[in-house]
Amino acid sequence: MKRILSIVTILSCTVSLAAAERENGQKKELGVTLDLQYHSKWLSKGAEGYGQQGALFKTLDLDFYGTGFGMQVIHRNAIGSGYVDKERFDFKPYYKNQAFKGTPYAMNYNLGFEYEYYPGLGRLRSNTTYEWIFAFSWPNILPKGFVPGYIAHYEYPAFSGSRYHYITGWVHRFKLDYYMDVPQLPKPLCLSSEVAYTDGLGGASHDWSYATFGLGTKFDISKNLTFSPAVYHQISIDDSVCRRHNVTYCILGMKYKF
Repeated sequence: MKRILSIVTILSCTVSLAAAERENGQKKELGVTLDLQYHSKWLSKGAEGYGQQGALFKTLDLDFYGTGFGMQVIHRNAIGSGYVDKERFDFKPYYKNQAFKGTPYAMNYNLGFEYEYYPGLGRLRSNTTYEWIFAFSWPNILPKGFVPGYIAHYEYPAFSGSRYHYITGWVHRFKLDYYMDVPQLPKPLCLSSEVAYTDGLGGASHDWSYATFGLGTKFDISKNLTFSPAVYHQISIDDSVCRRHNVTYCILGMKYKF
């Protein structure tokens, strides 16, 4: 109950700040986005969350009047049997904005706090966790098309005395994307890459854990509907995170913005 109250408190503060901004003359509306994703495999910070099975992600994203504050509710489940207990809900308030606007050092940032809940498991049997997520990118610092980024995850059990205490740890992801204009495509083609350092999360080694390379783009189906196909190839470096050396998977996303 305390965890739910914490989430409600954060959300209430967010709504209050958004309303205050609106009263100060910003006539922006509440943004609502629905996002459906199919993952042929779900790689969670390098680890195979559902083994060889695919996954469905359903996300409701609320943007509070363009203030930068928002709230995501995410439901994920495996496609197939054997992982019923790993069905999961994520509740994630966040704040995103840009610092140093109009300069070569412009920095996009997204700071989020996530409560990860498994409804099919008892309180002490599930690895219910809190997670802090700090994401940064610099769109102007490199030549046109190149965008470096960094994402830090810190995760720990939501309940004291949980037998999942070993989950506590960090993952540091260093990214470099290249957006390439292709005449045959309406949107740029994104060539993505990242390398990750897993710092003890889930009982894994403190070491470089994986590298991932991807290729994706977007198609505007209508004014508010976007289709995003992408394919990725992960090379595992540390067996304590993923025993399978090479993992190739795709993500197909359909996003509708009201």
